[in-house]
Amino acid sequence: MDNTATILGLAALAQDTRLEAFRLLVSQEPQGIAAGEIARRLAVPHNTMSAHLAVLSRAGLIRSERHSRSIVYRAELDHLRELVTYLLQDCCGGRPELCAPLIEALTPCC
Repeated sequence: MDNTATILGLAALAQDTRLEAFRLLVSQEPQGIAAGEIARRLAVPHNTMSAHLAVLSRAGLIRSERHSRSIVYRAELDHLRELVTYLLQDCCGGRPELCAPLIEALTPCC
């Protein structure tokens, strides 16, 4: 991970619909969710949703697979992990006790 990839990922998430779509995809792991269903749940026109999904895909945050006539999207959790790890790489100047609350907050509830 480098600055360019990090900026691309953060920029992709810095828009309300894309952030909601990404969070929806995270909640649907590992099975993913069809593009049309994402658009329906977020009340976004299909063509607009397609553009948002393309931005997330170019940023490496999601991937798609064709299933018959549907395209199913999944969150790229490894890429998200790399992005967050890059942001926290030098967390708290090497004093892990300062980072402990942040790291604990990043631990998923599931």
